[in-house]
Amino acid sequence: MDKARETALKIMNLVHQQEAYANVALAQELKKGGLSDIDRRFVTELVYGSVKAGDTLDWIIRQYVTRTLKKIDPVVLNILRLGTYQIRYMDKVPESAACNESVELAKRHANEGAAKFVNGVLRSMAREPEKAAFPSGKGKATAELALKEQHPEWLVRRWIKEYGFDGARSLCQFNNGQAVLSVRTNTVKTNRSELMLELLSRGIDSRQSLWAPEGVLIDSHSSLDSLSALQDGLCQVQDESSMLVAHVVDPQPGDLILDLCSAPGGKTTHMAAMMHNRGRVIAMDIYDHKLARVNENAERLGLYNIETRNMDAREAWQAFPQRADRVLVDAPCSGLGVLRRKPDSRWRKTPELLKELPKLQLEILRSGAGAVRPGGILVYSTCTIAREENQAVVEEFLSAAKEFELLHAGERLPMYRDEEMVQLLPHVDGTDGFFIACMRRKEK
Repeated sequence: MDKARETALKIMNLVHQQEAYANVALAQELKKGGLSDIDRRFVTELVYGSVKAGDTLDWIIRQYVTRTLKKIDPVVLNILRLGTYQIRYMDKVPESAACNESVELAKRHANEGAAKFVNGVLRSMAREPEKAAFPSGKGKATAELALKEQHPEWLVRRWIKEYGFDGARSLCQFNNGQAVLSVRTNTVKTNRSELMLELLSRGIDSRQSLWAPEGVLIDSHSSLDSLSALQDGLCQVQDESSMLVAHVVDPQPGDLILDLCSAPGGKTTHMAAMMHNRGRVIAMDIYDHKLARVNENAERLGLYNIETRNMDAREAWQAFPQRADRVLVDAPCSGLGVLRRKPDSRWRKTPELLKELPKLQLEILRSGAGAVRPGGILVYSTCTIAREENQAVVEEFLSAAKEFELLHAGERLPMYRDEEMVQLLPHVDGTDGFFIACMRRKEK
């Protein structure tokens, strides 16, 4: 049995049957060892590619079967998905190998009948690729783009309306690209130049982020577990655009800062480092296991001014009534700005989610506002590009909270940006999509 494909199938079953996150399930399986470097790379490409292709693979499969996919055994369907991805998208894999190894998987994990079914479907796919040509022509451009670029059609339709057809295509293509590893220099222990020299001494090439003065980009690396600079607390994994948030908050030594939705602690630890371990950063979350990660990161980075607290963000105003110098509301969101980093995420989003989240986001923002002292700063951020989660939430908040005024967030960035409310767009800015707004409670 091909151990690499066996591993890939195991991960696919976890993702589709148990709703595991593909990146987490993949990392856990690869940690178990037993695979060569070549096999590890093959499994990674096969899993990420198959999960990312999602409904596109299912559409292709439907062109070769007479039954509905719901009537196919889930494990057999995952075998078909893996085989389809190899035939359609992995040019270096011989079609015969994709078919034969898929049949062997079906024999082991299903039965002889399933193996014959898999064999028939995949061999037809290899023999008659034209049967699964994507729709084209008048009135079919949206469906064709969604299938070709492997995104939900509702999302593609939305983006075409917002950014035009070419903009939507560019955004989809960005999401399908390889996400670079981005780390933030831990300025409590080192500086960016020294960190890059340390990485180079380990044979790792890196380059400076153009967005954040602490940011370092690493294009190729081994597993994070073997990245000594990370283990030694010299840096923290964090997206470039996410690093901008702490600069907008602008924490000062001695401040009392609340981070209402802190886990896993990237922005929390960034603010604490900017305060040089002086003052207090209260990191809140409703899950103890997530707060444990914040504590682990703080300890590794040598940050001692962070206090974790299990608390619903909507109750922050009661615990700290107008006491905090600065409050960060990095709100739960749809994550539409970071789809390239989570291959399965695009298929788990729904239009309903964009209607439900703003209510929660507004509740948390209002709670955070209640904790801000006169003259204090309130920052609202998300990793989405949906206006109803971003500008609309801030506008609704400000329409009622006359005691707050909107500041120019773009002026507070390391690199000036001419936006009162900053909205980074992946296909325009070349980074993860992110939104940041900054407000101040007026002095009494």
